[in-house]
Amino acid sequence: MDIRPAATLVLTRDTENGIEVLLLQRTWEAIFLPGYYVFPGGAVNEQESAAQPHVVGVEDGDISQTMSLDEGGADYMLAAVRECFEEAGILLAQDGSGQLIGAEHPVLGERDALFRDEVSLAQLCEKHGLVVPLDRLAYLSHWVTPPGPPRRFDTRFFVAVAPEGQRAGHDGQETIDHVWMSPAQALEEHRAGQRLLGLPTIRTLRVLCDFNTTAELMRYAHANPPEAFPTDPWPALRKGKPVMLEPNAPAYDEAVKLDPEGEGTTRAEIVPGEPVEVAAGVVRLTAPNPGMMTGPGTNTYILGFERFTVIDPGPANEAHIEKILEVTGGVVDQVLVTHTHLDHSPAVLELKQRTGCRVFGWPAPEGAGQDQSFKADDEPEHGDLIVSEAGILKVIHTPGHASNHLCFLLTDQELLFSGDHIMQGSTVVINPPDGDMKAYVESLYELLDEAIRFIAPAHGFLMGQPEAVIDYLITHRLSREHKIFRALEALAPVSLKDLTAKAYDDVPAAIHGLAARSALAHLLKLEAEHRAYQSDNLWHAH
Repeated sequence: MDIRPAATLVLTRDTENGIEVLLLQRTWEAIFLPGYYVFPGGAVNEQESAAQPHVVGVEDGDISQTMSLDEGGADYMLAAVRECFEEAGILLAQDGSGQLIGAEHPVLGERDALFRDEVSLAQLCEKHGLVVPLDRLAYLSHWVTPPGPPRRFDTRFFVAVAPEGQRAGHDGQETIDHVWMSPAQALEEHRAGQRLLGLPTIRTLRVLCDFNTTAELMRYAHANPPEAFPTDPWPALRKGKPVMLEPNAPAYDEAVKLDPEGEGTTRAEIVPGEPVEVAAGVVRLTAPNPGMMTGPGTNTYILGFERFTVIDPGPANEAHIEKILEVTGGVVDQVLVTHTHLDHSPAVLELKQRTGCRVFGWPAPEGAGQDQSFKADDEPEHGDLIVSEAGILKVIHTPGHASNHLCFLLTDQELLFSGDHIMQGSTVVINPPDGDMKAYVESLYELLDEAIRFIAPAHGFLMGQPEAVIDYLITHRLSREHKIFRALEALAPVSLKDLTAKAYDDVPAAIHGLAARSALAHLLKLEAEHRAYQSDNLWHAH
């Protein structure tokens, strides 16, 4: 699938209460992000280069260097300016006197013609004697749409101050609403399920929250362009043969971390029983229990050099336990358990008998699939610190998938052992009553406050860009919740089965039984937030 270059313009303005930002709501009929609030933007097209003679303030070479491109950086900026005019009705342009155009300039009347491709930005500049001051834009961030959506974009985000006097207005076709609001308010409404926001929008709003004025923001953005991150295919090995990993491939982040020179030495597959050093003093050892719910198997992490700490020893599989003892030489001082599902903790019992290790974790709650044999010597509290030879581990209580779920953060290396709270390649099962969707989303938000560089999940490879991973999970859950609530409003009073069929019409009917458990988790979250209630086995909207 082709990935199209695209550009987005984040328009800001000063108010008595601080910075506000312009957001547009996409139509509900849109293929990509229907109903979401976004910044003005779209694909870079051939007409951008024709407008370059009308650019002032900065040269293409300087822009491209800042954006880590050989050439064409100005085209992205021009696309952002053009799309902002088409979608929001605001044109960042200067007249012959060097002044930004105001609300009465006749070029604003040609917005629809530009939208319909009857005229180009270059032709408008020529006709009205305008230039586009690209020095008024600053490069803010770079996002590539992950695999999955029908359209993928390689998008550059820019920020600018809206020209005084011009009024924003949605186009009524691609966008159906517009709003100026503070970044903090937009994020709060998203968290409350009142406004749909995509991952790049969330991350951008979070950056904007740090500034009180547009002058402060623009000074920062001009002085701190985003760091370039690897976007090229990366060499690795699969079944002993060289392969090239595309960005967003499961093993990509791990390959870049473990093989920064690109020598092609890392494995692009997880092989049970094969130790892999994923960080200084940290070895991943995967149990031989692959399956639909466990992926390639449950990862056990072994920390240390001479005396070892084991995180999630896994199922009571004799071969796996023997491999743990082989890697550690039997010197296991302590075992940490993220939670007591049957693929994570049953091996504790034998390790305890054979090594005398001290066991850290929380008791198993009631319910099927829980390891009732688990007994802990210590029940660490949220925020406690545990010493290992690889560094200090911070305990973070992360309920949601399980009420007793803990993550462990190796603070010096900023490596999060996420258990099943964050898994690679699939969303986590939230199955009431022990599974709690409200607690899950809230604990994901709390992880954003931690200093994390990589995530080491219980299933899958190392994951980079942790904030993006976490924001994606939050957005995915809140998007589904929004669809459930819209279905509830349309159908109420409605049974769980009928609501699931409507709200999960994009997944195969064969898994609607599993989907119903997730739908129930969302409904219980809405009930806790006083947005839904149940009566006579039927669900209603408040």
